[in-house]
Amino acid sequence: MKTTAPTSVAPTDAPIAVGPVEALTHTASQRRQLLVALAALGSAPGLWPARAEAQTVTPVYGSLKGASLGNNAALNGALPFPAGQAFNTDISKAAVDPGSAAIIASIGATASLRPDFGSGTWDGGPIGIPYVVVSGSQAKVTIRFTAYASESEPGPYPVPRTAPIEGGAASSGDRHVIVIDRDNNRLYELYRAFPNADGSWSADCGAVFHLDSLTIRPTAKAGWTSADAAGLPIFPGLVRYDEAMRGAGGIRHALRFTVPRTRKAYVPPATHWASSNTSTALPPMGARLRLKSTFVIPSTFSNEAKAVLTALKTYGMFVADHGSAFYLSGAPDPRWNNSRMITELRTVKGSHFDVLTMTGLVKG
Repeated sequence: MKTTAPTSVAPTDAPIAVGPVEALTHTASQRRQLLVALAALGSAPGLWPARAEAQTVTPVYGSLKGASLGNNAALNGALPFPAGQAFNTDISKAAVDPGSAAIIASIGATASLRPDFGSGTWDGGPIGIPYVVVSGSQAKVTIRFTAYASESEPGPYPVPRTAPIEGGAASSGDRHVIVIDRDNNRLYELYRAFPNADGSWSADCGAVFHLDSLTIRPTAKAGWTSADAAGLPIFPGLVRYDEAMRGAGGIRHALRFTVPRTRKAYVPPATHWASSNTSTALPPMGARLRLKSTFVIPSTFSNEAKAVLTALKTYGMFVADHGSAFYLSGAPDPRWNNSRMITELRTVKGSHFDVLTMTGLVKG
């Protein structure tokens, strides 16, 4: 499942969020038009005050109760899963797999890291994978599964009628819908989700993750997919602005990325493969890559880029789905500076990564 490249890539000419504009005397609409025009010229970032210095927030593992409510809401330091869970584990000293070089070559040693998230819209939808944080009182609705019902947790799920859809309401892509119930510490994720007139939803598959437990999906079985091809949760691996804005150390978890081809195998915590190719030169689902310690993060980079690259050195990133090589998944936010993120992250190539030891590899 989910074998095509993503259609909602971050374009270089998307609007740029460049910082404070209070000093202008224009109306809000006029200021926005001016910023978009300046962004198109590539001159906007230098015209506005520098963004504030990196911020520190005390992390809270395994409890989302402190998160704000709403679409793409800030988690305010909350992190899915306890500190010892795979997404939250420091792998900066982990061993490199013997097949690392071959796997990197198959993905693309000269391919650039690229953000698959940003500000503005692309093809009529937000750039990235949106989510919504709801309270424990959110009404639960029926979910009608159309393809992978036997590998999905049955409903009802607390999905609002207006929950944001990846790619927008008219999208023909993956149409992920992600809902976090902050009060009950549950994460609900749907793949190919469509709202119905009666308030229910239809989806190819769905998964429910326990954010307060090391057993993150207690009802799942080995070999099951999820809303992600690797069987992993999507949300914990997203790059989010509320974390990235803090600079180096602001992101305290592993990230999620895509590759063009995988092998018929997976590495825990992944639970599913999505290929019939058995070549050992290809990465299995769940393979974890780490940015080499020798890569020097330029001091001139934005706080956001520093946060991403520091996280990749400390927590790495999981092969989660098929798509364009080295596309990092993230949540949309109007504050992303699209051009700057693309420019800074593309200096990182596939050759700057190692594949970590693939302990527990399950072969097809």
